[in-house]
Amino acid sequence: MVIDCPVCHGEQTAQSTTKTSNIPHFGEILETSIICTACGYKHNDVICLEQKEPKKHTIHINNDTLKSRVIKSQSATVSIPELGLKVEPGPKSLGYVSNVEGIIVRFEEGVKQALIVFDDEESQKNGLDILEKLSLLTNGEIEATLIIEDPFGQSNIMNINVKEKLLTEEELKHLKTGFTIIEDNSEE
Repeated sequence: MVIDCPVCHGEQTAQSTTKTSNIPHFGEILETSIICTACGYKHNDVICLEQKEPKKHTIHINNDTLKSRVIKSQSATVSIPELGLKVEPGPKSLGYVSNVEGIIVRFEEGVKQALIVFDDEESQKNGLDILEKLSLLTNGEIEATLIIEDPFGQSNIMNINVKEKLLTEEELKHLKTGFTIIEDNSEE
């Protein structure tokens, strides 16, 4: 469907698509995208349509697992602890379907953005060190662990060697969901 762009407000310049898919061993998802031909704006999102038990997925990253499919919901926390990398969901967090190598690329893009924002010597040194390690990881020269924790159980890593476990109540207390919750504390 052709729509007005939400960014440049160009009339009928953006293509919007929505489709549902069923991913084996995962479930029903809704994929949405908007692409504007006038300003280049792109927005993609994957929304899981089923809620499951809260889970933690762990996989050892090596040459054999780089192509493993990853479904990351908008509520999931993704980390590579050996490199000190962690992305928690926020209010604008998006879901996506990728693979383990794609997750590494997303971390690389995040570190490159941080290098632009933080220009002090220590941040530059740490950022370049992490980029080097991510490159080694992608090339199979080092190994690490990918962890996806999802309080709504909508994420998954499609590999026979993935370790799955239910998250405990204590673990759930420390996980962000990305959703804003407004509590009414007024007395009635």
